[in-house]
Amino acid sequence: MKYEWKKTEKNIYGVKQIPKIEDIPAQNFIMIKGSGNPNMEDFSNRVSVLYSLAYSIKMLFKKTIKDEDSEKITDFTVYPLEGIWEEWEGEKADKSKLRYTIMIKQPDFITRDIFEKALEEVKKKKPNNLYDEIVFEVLKEGRVIQVLHIGSYDDEPESFEKIEKLASKMGLSRIGNSHKEIYLSNKNRTAKDKQKTVLRYSVR
Repeated sequence: MKYEWKKTEKNIYGVKQIPKIEDIPAQNFIMIKGSGNPNMEDFSNRVSVLYSLAYSIKMLFKKTIKDEDSEKITDFTVYPLEGIWEEWEGEKADKSKLRYTIMIKQPDFITRDIFEKALEEVKKKKPNNLYDEIVFEVLKEGRVIQVLHIGSYDDEPESFEKIEKLASKMGLSRIGNSHKEIYLSNKNRTAKDKQKTVLRYSVR
């Protein structure tokens, strides 16, 4: 049986354009930190190594599971790319000042042992120093407000206004100076006005 996050985790990935308060459980991620303009090569390289490891984990899991029971999970769909973006002081248009952590969620049945074995395998097959910067960690977001943004990344402030209005209405305050983005569309294959991104930040 194949685990499909689109069907089973709709509260996280099936977000609508109307903002909503949600409690996000602790989740496992493979992560890598970075800084600078996301349109530059360094960002693309970090995304590339994350996906290479994510698919290595998927293939290793499939090899270690025997399909003896039709009810047993033997495969899963790789999760979409996600990113935590920190706001920075100074000129907002200066993307070179950005700091971020990009990540790909891992199902609960993927253990740290599987991560470490897959990491060693992918390092041998596709040598890259960036693999040494990837970590396997639990992320606890807790209570959040989230909304689906459809369109260019540059137009995200319009969707964030929806989040802020709901937070104000419910008497909630934002925690920290960062926000989460979940990229449901492949930007290389999707027109800008049709790109789907979940926007989210933690509240109390």
